[in-house]
Amino acid sequence: MVSFDAMRINAATRVRSKYLVTANAIDYFVGYCKKIQPQSQEEIKKFFEGVVGFPYDKELLLQAYLFLNINELFPICAELLLFEKSPIADHTDLGKCDFVYLTYENKLFLIETKFIDTEATGATERKRRNKHRNKVFEQVITLKNRFSEYWNIKLKELDCGVFTTDLEIDWRGNDVNVITKSVSIDKLKHWRKHYNVDDKMTNGKGEGNGKK
Repeated sequence: MVSFDAMRINAATRVRSKYLVTANAIDYFVGYCKKIQPQSQEEIKKFFEGVVGFPYDKELLLQAYLFLNINELFPICAELLLFEKSPIADHTDLGKCDFVYLTYENKLFLIETKFIDTEATGATERKRRNKHRNKVFEQVITLKNRFSEYWNIKLKELDCGVFTTDLEIDWRGNDVNVITKSVSIDKLKHWRKHYNVDDKMTNGKGEGNGKK
């Protein structure tokens, strides 16, 4: 049986296809991104540096670490196209993607992040961690397929990754073609404490590796 979500995506895809017959699907999508997220890379960088200074949310701090260290973590990424947006226009109920990057090979790279509390102990916390591990992979794989269907982008032009605070999942993506990276909670805390925005601006370095 075809799910209701699948029917909605298929209907939207038929409409979208009319506009993608003669145009490169990725170029079309990049143009769409410029309209719904017009901020420059520098403006986005300033937003995430503000998060480092006032980390009111652990997940957002993890995302700031990812963006400011993207060249180190995922060197294939060239430009951030979308942050916390739905890849399916006007259908946020079908899921948002944490990060969508354009790669140097003119492909798309989808990244899902998850702050996993590896410091908590007990059976309940272990179950919660395992649930989060499974969920983040499920999310990025589902988004990849929906992305391909809606935008008529070939799966070979779509890559995906997962970034968490759980070092134990780094091997899990091998069997499902997902690139996995992680940072320990201790390292994340140390990085936030020593990240100096003024130094980055003075030195003209945008990577934000947090080293002094």
